[in-house]
Amino acid sequence: MNEQSPAPELWSTIDALHEWLDTNRPVEGREGLLLRILKLSEEVGEVSEAVIGVTGQNPRKGVTHTWEDVEAELCDVVITALLALRTLAPQAREVFGRHLERVARRSSGASSPSPTASRLPENRQAGGGETSQPPKGALGS
Repeated sequence: MNEQSPAPELWSTIDALHEWLDTNRPVEGREGLLLRILKLSEEVGEVSEAVIGVTGQNPRKGVTHTWEDVEAELCDVVITALLALRTLAPQAREVFGRHLERVARRSSGASSPSPTASRLPENRQAGGGETSQPPKGALGS
């Protein structure tokens, strides 16, 4: 049985993190805003590092990461993006909601994959070890 722990409420958590960051930020004003937005590039770089690490693309280092590391780094990108949006727009929840609705409407004309095709199976081999391949279905296969 795969029990999942409940996730914290997204926007109240983003608001709390935003307040904490604002209380502890070393740079104020426009420069602080720009630095918070630039933090997103750093997080995207960490996703790249994890993908390179999980696939062993650096022959000097070999395999250094897992797909769970990639998932965690992608989550950091999402959180950082939402915090940057919250910093830029105090009404971030509404801004994001409206944009998501527009994207969904724009995409509704496209064919959607079957429910079975969209599920991502575990990316473990029979022995429980990580593979250097992304989870099946992750790349639309």
